[in-house]
Amino acid sequence: MMKKLFYRSIDSVTAAAFLVGASSLASRLLGVVRDRILAGTFGAGDTLDVYYAAFRIPDLIFNLLVLGALSAGFIPAFTNLVKNEDKDRGEAWKLANNILNLLALSLIALMIVGIIFAPFIMKLATPGFSGAKLDQTVALTRIMFLSPLLLGLSSVLGGILQSMKRFFAYSLSPLFYNLGIIAGAYWLAPRWGITGLAWGVVLGSALHALVQLPAVRHLGWRWQPVADWRDKGVRLILKMMTARTLALASNQINLLVVTIIASTLASGSLAVFNLANNLQSFPVGIFGISFAIAVFPVLSVHAFNKEKLVSRLSSSVRQILFFIIPSMVIFILLRAQIVRLILGTGKFNWEDTVLTMNTLSLFAISFFAQALIPLFTRVFYARHDSKTPFFIGMASDIFNIVLALWLTKMWGVVGLALAFSLTSILNFIALVVALKLEIGSLNEKRTVLWVLKFSLAALAGGIVIQAIKQYLGAHVDMDRVWGLLLQTGLSAGAGLAVYLFVCWLFKSPEIDRLWQYLKNRLPKQVPTDDQGEARGI
Repeated sequence: MMKKLFYRSIDSVTAAAFLVGASSLASRLLGVVRDRILAGTFGAGDTLDVYYAAFRIPDLIFNLLVLGALSAGFIPAFTNLVKNEDKDRGEAWKLANNILNLLALSLIALMIVGIIFAPFIMKLATPGFSGAKLDQTVALTRIMFLSPLLLGLSSVLGGILQSMKRFFAYSLSPLFYNLGIIAGAYWLAPRWGITGLAWGVVLGSALHALVQLPAVRHLGWRWQPVADWRDKGVRLILKMMTARTLALASNQINLLVVTIIASTLASGSLAVFNLANNLQSFPVGIFGISFAIAVFPVLSVHAFNKEKLVSRLSSSVRQILFFIIPSMVIFILLRAQIVRLILGTGKFNWEDTVLTMNTLSLFAISFFAQALIPLFTRVFYARHDSKTPFFIGMASDIFNIVLALWLTKMWGVVGLALAFSLTSILNFIALVVALKLEIGSLNEKRTVLWVLKFSLAALAGGIVIQAIKQYLGAHVDMDRVWGLLLQTGLSAGAGLAVYLFVCWLFKSPEIDRLWQYLKNRLPKQVPTDDQGEARGI
């Protein structure tokens, strides 16, 4: 059964999105365990500032070279080659090996340069760090330069699996990535100190690739020593990824500026920003990115069929908002409880908690925009247009930097989160306007109507959450974990129940779709034939 699930194709976008979302949920739960271990062991101070700062340059390289090629070029190009599996599979494998090898050579070269010049690079990236704190950042950065190489190879394997709709193995990779980081935090850090955290990242990156390898080999891929820059498919991908890479460069520069700004604020500011960002990525990743990943191959197929494209886009927007709107309400109203439950242990004190929950609440106001940006961006990529998202993204990043510099003077790290949210909303609006100008109607009237219905349902749920939260807060010991769990669980559960009930009253098609998906996966009584053998599964 597990082997069949591991290798089978998943053609339903909803099923694929739920699978990727479920895996994302599991991965992010492991991320919660990871952050709880880190926060409890080190607190929001210099050590975690060093750890998160060391991520920045290796992550920048990965995003520029890998995500630019895969998200903008590789998946659409590879998908087109495998439409006719018998005829074009050989060409598809040749393209995959070309990209894999060229990417590996590029990443190895950058890794060597990065390791050599790490002291100079990190001094520029973290001007607020000095002495032992800067030395530790350099040491961790050098180790973490192995990560882009491993994740780059893994991402090509993941691109193959997405294109061929084998989402199960692909969806496991982030889970194994977090397992590696947890191993570093739990077992390696106590033995090797902060260096163990960096080696945990490398271990997680290796596991990210290894878990996908069997499924890709099952599809027929075998490594070949080809590296031809002149290949037609490679040139097409390079052409498509140029604007995407520039867009990611703009975004990564933006993140680098955020790191620079945070390094000049109070000790622990960079840690608080990253911990709050990790928490808010829960709903955005599960409901936004998962649907965008699942629907991308379908968008690539129907990219130039306006009617089918708009229909699929409109349906995906409503599905994402159906989940993300109540998530906004829960994270805003229960922000203190979420931070205390997940991070409130060991050296993570009350001051850290207050700063993190305030930062989290400002992230939450842009959940809807953050969740929809990956979807709309992929519509442009499917239509072989990576320039429009680039220009919009670059303008948004400039706006974010200016806003962050202004707001942090008044509110410190909380100002970084507010700037991020306002920029995300602006970015989303610009993408919608640009797409509407390009293809015309987006079925926006019907979408807006459902947004209003979802919002009314979420408002009703929010009232219930607030009432139960206040009642339990006055009658239950909130200094105990069980008290926090009871308050959070009952409040969120009752609020979601009211939200779903109101959506049902509004006859939301998303309720029916969710119910059908769940019903199809409930245990059923299996009929048997005369020989007693099971049938019908």
